[in-house]
Amino acid sequence: MSTLLESIATAEAAGTLLPSAAENVRAMLARGSLLAVEVINELAESGRWDELNNRFFRTMAFGTGGLRGKTIGEVITTAEAGPGRPDGRPEHACIGTNAMNDYNIARATRGLATYVRQWHERENRPGRPSIAISYDTRFFSREFADLAAKVMTDLGCDALLFEGPRSTPELSFAVRYKNAAAGINITASHNPPGYNGYKVYFDDGGQVVAPHDQGIIDLVNAGDDSYEPLSEAKRGQVIKLGREIDDAYMERLEKLIIDSELFHRKPALKTVFTPLHGVGGVIIVPLLHRLGVTCIPVSSQMVPDGLFPTVKSPNPEYPEALKLGMDLAEIERADLVQATDPDDDRMGVAARDSSGKLVLLTGNQIGSLMVWYRLKRLFEKGILTEVNRDHAVVIKSLVTTDLQKEIALGFGVKCVETLTGFKYIGSKQRAYEEKLPAEIQAAYRHLSEEETREARLKDSLYFVFGGEESYGYNTGDFVRDKDGNAAVICFAEVAAYAANEGITVVTLLDKIYSEYGFYLERGESLTFEGAEGAAKIKKLVDSYAQTPPAEFAGAKVLSVLNYATEDIHDSEGEPLPKEAMIVFEVAGGLKVAVRPSGTEPKIKYYLYATEKPASGTFTPEELAATKQRVAGGLEKLWQCLKADATKRTA
Repeated sequence: MSTLLESIATAEAAGTLLPSAAENVRAMLARGSLLAVEVINELAESGRWDELNNRFFRTMAFGTGGLRGKTIGEVITTAEAGPGRPDGRPEHACIGTNAMNDYNIARATRGLATYVRQWHERENRPGRPSIAISYDTRFFSREFADLAAKVMTDLGCDALLFEGPRSTPELSFAVRYKNAAAGINITASHNPPGYNGYKVYFDDGGQVVAPHDQGIIDLVNAGDDSYEPLSEAKRGQVIKLGREIDDAYMERLEKLIIDSELFHRKPALKTVFTPLHGVGGVIIVPLLHRLGVTCIPVSSQMVPDGLFPTVKSPNPEYPEALKLGMDLAEIERADLVQATDPDDDRMGVAARDSSGKLVLLTGNQIGSLMVWYRLKRLFEKGILTEVNRDHAVVIKSLVTTDLQKEIALGFGVKCVETLTGFKYIGSKQRAYEEKLPAEIQAAYRHLSEEETREARLKDSLYFVFGGEESYGYNTGDFVRDKDGNAAVICFAEVAAYAANEGITVVTLLDKIYSEYGFYLERGESLTFEGAEGAAKIKKLVDSYAQTPPAEFAGAKVLSVLNYATEDIHDSEGEPLPKEAMIVFEVAGGLKVAVRPSGTEPKIKYYLYATEKPASGTFTPEELAATKQRVAGGLEKLWQCLKADATKRTA
């Protein structure tokens, strides 16, 4: 040990090991873990100071959404690899203070369970508080879930642990259905195989927001993974969740369909579905069959596998992730391809155009189609009327296409814009629930969809749709996060409607463009890994704030809006929390938003262009020419942004 400590000191003095990393390494060694000693020693002896810096330059920050980071290092040591496993996973999670491992899972759960117990007592709630736990198919997810259950029961909370992998939206539903005080999902969503995460929800089923987020953060950061278990009599118990929750959840999902008869017309809608080796098949496949949709699963991707062996990345935003599904759709002559990410909160789609070719849709396009369809049919069915439409709302993030706002306003329905992150949409849902009469609130979670809708249209706001450009959507109030299960069935209904009209989904989208104008968006990002990368991202964000560009690609910047420093309110008059995001309005109907990712080592760019028809509506020829022209303009804009970013990070 003394030799290793000397090596650490020498590397720190030479500048090859960051002072913060050296401090965290010494603290980890002092804990006495034989595995940690072996891992650190191997990395030090092989001169992998870059790897040690990335693993130890900070203690993983417990943010407002929880934790996310690497659970498998770029360098896998012999001690971590172990004897080898048939699934290709290392025996042990990555050792480091800046990694997803037992240390950080226990540390986070200690803080969360302590906060929940204190909150439960302050609120004078009866019995023991409970925390629901779900997990996806990623490496170490089940082990982390079991560890979290142990810590929280040791500290006096019941653990409502799903018996097998389940989706993020079902976890949100379970928190509400079981009246839990909180919930966690062990997932890194659509990140690559080497990542995992810890996503926290509160008693309303939404991701934690103020004041609970800061309260939990403070307790997590106040200590490490050590704690003193309560006496046997005061400890909680592990309660398994399974089919009961699945059935209740599917029953509510089915009620989201506005016109179920569309699924019973011939020929039946045919969709290829893939969960990309994640949890989506648990609910989606049986539910589609129940609705009358012919669902053809991609068999190789139905297999739960944390390596995600058939894709480069299990992200339905990426065309490559849908390739096997699209190949199968050509064989089966399916109408759609639908894919969900590993924790089943995002959905990607490929649909046929008028020529029969499968076309990949963006998250903005998918959401716009659902907004338009749901509003149109809700009015046609008499659920929404001229009288009650002031009590309906569409919610979207600020970086989501403005087409959705135009559609909502076109139907006379309010549109509210939030910061990026579905937790902000969920917090709006909670606020609308809290506007209901007390007697309705007391029974709200167990009222039917029709009953809650009637109550919201009478005394509050009826949540029609919530969406983000990053392939996240929600159409129901019984889940307070984006819901891939709801998205799959509700988009299938859009496709069934288009087929009943004798057109394709892509043609339906063109009809919407013709009426509201052509909106095109492009999402790009620059990735900067590790400690050096984090510094570059900060430098770039600071640079945009301090010296914003005067023009992009020859187009003048008309205005700059900094969400980190300015006081900004939403359309309901509510102040928006400060967030590191800058929006540039650019001449010629262009807009650029820039923000660092909250979950990945990236800085994200959102590019927007809008063009309205000169004569009120586009002809097919005009629309085709407009699409080509606008896409070329966004490509030019992105090349300019990349070149500018290179200069700013030099």
